[in-house]
Amino acid sequence: MDTEMTAPFTDKQGQYLAFIYNYIVMFGTSPAEAELERFFQTSFPTIHQMVVRLEEKGLISRVPGQARSIKVLVDPDDIPRLRNPRAMTEKSNK
Repeated sequence: MDTEMTAPFTDKQGQYLAFIYNYIVMFGTSPAEAELERFFQTSFPTIHQMVVRLEEKGLISRVPGQARSIKVLVDPDDIPRLRNPRAMTEKSNK
């Protein structure tokens, strides 16, 4: 894996990376955007925008138009622990 990144990632981006990474470990394939949508309890456009942003930052790669093609380009040791998405919402409301 290429550990060089164009910029560090935000807390929220780290949570998306953590979800994608853990999903791949558990199921042997990357998640569909619908699974991200269900886990993070947000809209499809928000999920898609995050996936595009992660790709632009060089944190993931994917094949446009190919389902479940996301690959995490971050060293697993640099990926934060996945938290409950409700805890993220509560943290941002404080």
